[in-house]
Parts: sequence; structure tokens; C-alpha cells
Amino acid sequence: MRSGAGVRGTIGSGPAAGGMDNGWRGGGLRGGAAPAEAVDLVSESDSEDSEGVSGSDQEDEPSWIQWFCSLRGNELFCEVDEDYIEDDFNLSGLSSQVPYYDYALDMILDNDPPHDVLLTDQQHELLESAAEMLYGLIHARYIVTARGLSAMLEKLKNAEFGRCPRCSCEDQPCLPVGSSDVPGQSTVKIFCPKCDDIFHPRSEYQSSIDGAYFGTTFPHLLLMTYPSYRPPKNSRQYVPRVFGFKLHPSAYGNRETHTAGGSGARPGTAPGAAEVDATGLPVGGVGTAQDGVPAQ
Repeated sequence: MRSGAGVRGTIGSGPAAGGMDNGWRGGGLRGGAAPAEAVDLVSESDSEDSEGVSGSDQEDEPSWIQWFCSLRGNELFCEVDEDYIEDDFNLSGLSSQVPYYDYALDMILDNDPPHDVLLTDQQHELLESAAEMLYGLIHARYIVTARGLSAMLEKLKNAEFGRCPRCSCEDQPCLPVGSSDVPGQSTVKIFCPKCDDIFHPRSEYQSSIDGAYFGTTFPHLLLMTYPSYRPPKNSRQYVPRVFGFKLHPSAYGNRETHTAGGSGARPGTAPGAAEVDATGLPVGGVGTAQDGVPAQ
């Protein structure tokens, strides 16, 4: 996960912050507060209409989860239901893995922070990074539930996770998978159910996502739950040819032996062994001693 990626705003510190409300996100994203000495140029009825429009704009604002999943590179994530996150049982053990756990959880759920909490820009970036990490770990648990599998299946149908780069797999839609369930061990990979192999994501934005946010179980559990989406295995294999002829398995071996034996050695000749001609006599003619055989 990219540290501090896509920070949506910073926390102000009272009136000196330029009218920003004391929320997780900057006031500019929530419509902002009115200037302290604004001149009232509208009637009371117009003011009420304005407040109604402002409230409507705030309701249309996407939630933190929607915003996070819409970021470039986060197409691999699905939106976790808030009621799942609000259940403490589903978050068991995560408080010891994520810094600023309580504040990060409030940010994910769009809960307003306490009024006495004032964060600097640097602290807000750290909190944003902690929220991304917490959401990723929750996501790994959610996608192995019935609701999570169903949500990820829809993304698989639309090939939102990418396709297998192998030609013989014929653009088979893939699934994200982690090489480890422990955060910080490896980045996410793309699993092809047709050739049973994994690949690096094509997007550079996805290549830095922690593989633990998807885990080692998810793609296989999904294909077990929905077996009709498991494709037949790829039995085709590329066959190398030279001038239309298949290469013998020893073709590359002879080449390596010839290189190891020196430029004067013939293919198949062991290093240090005497070379012989077609008749079996040592190369160099009669009168030379080879391998202990006296000269004629």
C-alpha cells in the first residue's frame, strides 16, 4: 500500500485554519464553512434554499470507502459493507497490528473526530496511511465471506482484475492473490485459474499493494464456491522449432557441452578428452601419443 497515497485533506486547528471544519477531511471537500464576516445579501428564504442545496451536496459526497476504492490502482478492492466493519468480532486482533487504530476506524466509517483532536498535516498523512492498512486487513477477511465472495465475483465477471498474459490462456480473467497472509511480506499477484500460475499486475499502481490485503485463500475459495467459473485447464504448451523441426531435448545440452569444452572440442566430447577422427585415430595423425597409447 502506498504510504499516504491519495490524502484527501488535512485537519485545521480552529479559526486559524482558514474556515476548515474539524473533520477527518478538509472543509473544502465537505463544502467548507462560510466566511466569518460574510455580508448577508440574500433574503431569509433564499438562505434556507441555499442551506438545502449545501446539505444535498454533502449527502452526495462519496464515503471514505467509496473514495478509497475509486482511487487509481485500487480496482482490485471491493467495497466492504459498513455493518461488517462495525461488528467488533470481525475486527478481532487488528488493533495490535494497525497504529492509530481507533482514529483509523473512525476515518473509514466517516465518524467525526473528537472536538479536542487537532492533527498536523504530517499526522493526518500517517492517519490516512493507517486507515488504508486497516481497510486492507478488513478487506482480506471480508472477501472470504459469502457477501465478499459475491462482490468479488461480479468484478471477476467484468475482468476488473486483469487477464492472463499467456497466449495459450486466451485472455482468461484472473483473480488477485497474496503470497503471504502476513502484512509487509510480499505484494499482490494475479492468479490465472486456467494455467494455475501467478503474475505481477500490469499496472504499476497495483504492484505496490500488499498481498496480505487479499490473502492466500481467496481465489481458490471463490472457485470452489462457484465451480462453474473455473475454466478447463490449459493443456497446450509452446513447442520450439528450428526450420520447422522440433528441437530434441539434448539440443541445448550439446551446445553447452561444446562451449564448456572449448572452441576446438566437438559436440559431445568431454572436457580434456582426446579428439579422434572418423576412423577412431587421434586427431593429429600417426606418431602422436594420446591417452597413454605409444606412438606408432
